Parts: sequence; structure tokens; C-alpha cells
Amino acid sequence: MTTLLHLDASARRRSLSRHLGRTFADAWRTAHPDGGYVYRDLHERPVPPPGEAWTELCDHVLEHGITDIGRLKDAVRGPAGAAAWAIVEPLLAELVNADVVLIATPMYNYSVPATLKAWIDQVTFPRMSLAGRRFVIATARGGAYGPGTPKEPYDHQERYLRDFLAGHLAVRDTVFVNAELTNARVDPALAHLRAEHEESYAAALRAARALGGEH
Repeated sequence: MTTLLHLDASARRRSLSRHLGRTFADAWRTAHPDGGYVYRDLHERPVPPPGEAWTELCDHVLEHGITDIGRLKDAVRGPAGAAAWAIVEPLLAELVNADVVLIATPMYNYSVPATLKAWIDQVTFPRMSLAGRRFVIATARGGAYGPGTPKEPYDHQERYLRDFLAGHLAVRDTVFVNAELTNARVDPALAHLRAEHEESYAAALRAARALGGEH
């Protein structure tokens, strides 16, 4: 059975990234009526940042050359390690059991929200591979960060996620759906770009719906 893991990271309940994510998820569930679906709201149910016991798990994994995700639990030592693993285990199980991972996230300060970064840190271990899975990243960004724009060099959202997934987790199938210039909705200085934003958002919705409907 094909399974979708759907993550939301926005602090806004009616955010554009959430809407993009729902659009993809609804289309995906329609196209895969027998598929599994797991949803986690990283803002409503925040994942704590890693503590020292988590770093000791990683050290043990490195020291003993553990690369099999199924053997990561072997790194648990003592009560502190068990407590750290109790946080990791359900998050990691959701991730490993997914065939498609949907991350809906805004850009905060040129990068990703702390809630998403905490989740990434908790589920990531040395020399771990998630090859074979597809990641779909639905984003909303206050400015324009696409190729050739003045702010392209400041995009540490898409570039970070793309580089991290490929470089650390060996994920090659990553697709981004970006809605740009969302601040044009509220910032008078960007009001003249409202039409350009609406065009970007509409195109992102179409892309999310089409991607979700793929078999």
C-alpha cells in the first residue's frame, strides 16, 4: 500500500503553504483511494529540539557503523537515551513507512521554520538513506526568489531542503511547488506586485493538483 506522510509547518492556520499542501494531499488521496495517509502538524504539535542524549545516539551510530534504519534503536543506552529514542521512534516510523513525503512550509527569514528544522534534526541520523522515496515541498515565500531574481542568492529554503535531502538522505526525487510574493497581500510597498503574486499562487495550485493526481 502506498502511503503519504503530510507535514505542515506554518504558524498560520490559513496559510498559503497549508492550502498548497492540502491541494496536493486531496488530489493524491483521490488518485490513491486505497493508499495510507498520515498527517502531522508541526506547529500545533511541535517536536522538541534534540538534546544531548540524541547526540549520544548519533555518536554511537557513527562509532559502530550502523547504517540500517531498523538497527538505530541499538544505539539506545540508559534512561536518557531511552527518553530521546521515545521522541524519535514515532516520527521516524512515520517517515520510513511513507512512499511520498509532503512538506508544506513557509519561508521564515530566508529559511525554514524552527518547527520543521526540529523535526528534520530528530529524524536524521548519520549515513542514513531514504533513497526511493519522493518528496514534494509546497512553499509560500514573501518575496521572489526564483532563478534570475535579485534575491535568488538569499534562498536558504529550497536550496537547503534540496541539498539536505540529496546530500544527506540520498533522495533524488524532490519536487518544489513555490508560491512567490505572498507579502504583496499585506505590504503596501509590494502592492504593485499583487497580480504577479496571484499568478504565481495560481500556478502553484495547478502544479500541486497535477502532482497529487499522478499515479
